[in-house]
Amino acid sequence: MDNPRIAILGGSGFVGRHLLARLREDDFRIRVIGRGDADAVPQLRMRDGAEWITGDVHDAAFLRAAFSGCDAVVNLAGILNEQGDDGSGFDRVFVELTEQVIAAMRETGVARLLQMSALHAGGGDSHYLQARGHAETRVRESRLDWTLFRPSVIAGPGDGLFCRFARLLRFTPMLPIGRAGALFQPVWIGDVCEAFARALRNPASIGQCYDLVGPERYTLADIVRMTAQAKGWTRGVIALPDALGQVQAEVGEHLPGKPISRDNWRSLQLDSTSDDNGLPKLGITPTPVPPLLPRILGEM
Repeated sequence: MDNPRIAILGGSGFVGRHLLARLREDDFRIRVIGRGDADAVPQLRMRDGAEWITGDVHDAAFLRAAFSGCDAVVNLAGILNEQGDDGSGFDRVFVELTEQVIAAMRETGVARLLQMSALHAGGGDSHYLQARGHAETRVRESRLDWTLFRPSVIAGPGDGLFCRFARLLRFTPMLPIGRAGALFQPVWIGDVCEAFARALRNPASIGQCYDLVGPERYTLADIVRMTAQAKGWTRGVIALPDALGQVQAEVGEHLPGKPISRDNWRSLQLDSTSDDNGLPKLGITPTPVPPLLPRILGEM
């Protein structure tokens, strides 16, 4: 298809903003779908070279209207924390919304679905990872032309990793963290967006699940130290024993914005790494993140 129209659900978020810019380079026609007043009449408007439509993404009629005339749907909708700690918030955003997306796609005749997931979806005791896994199952059983992406933590300007730690480190000489030895393979946002763009053009990606990871592994403590070094700050890391790490997560559960939550703690029990990197399978050479830290933290 020449210049296909792509609907991006969750397109106003961190990944969505970068993906919109990347897809515009290939002259895709973009429709960004975001949350808005559920009682308002959805209206299209133009911004950043794309159509923007807001409304209740859990409303079947709204989704059908949003997908109408599109050739593919990219589902990036997600949250990192939920209100409470029973998994219902994650289930609503990941599982229930995925079911509604699949139903709306069937009803509007849109067959191509690219779904964002997470590394180790369905593993461990985390409500977040369990919900991601259940959503993947719905996608695999959908009979749509699907592709799944499972990134490790994603690094880029405005991210929730290096930028988040930079905000915390600004006001403290020492940062206590639980699970300081947990391993991550940060993946560059540009590589993630490139993976989506190439999959949209490549029929061989249909029915495939790609782990998206960077070329290097770092402990959580390494990531904190790299952040401080990139900012020119002298900061220390206090590695908390698990008992104190759990206490930190319990306290964080009740703080505004949940800087760390009980479910974050459960997620940290699994290293966010993979030996099966999907980037080279799509012809992408994984980008080392450390040289990009000045760019990532430049506006912090």
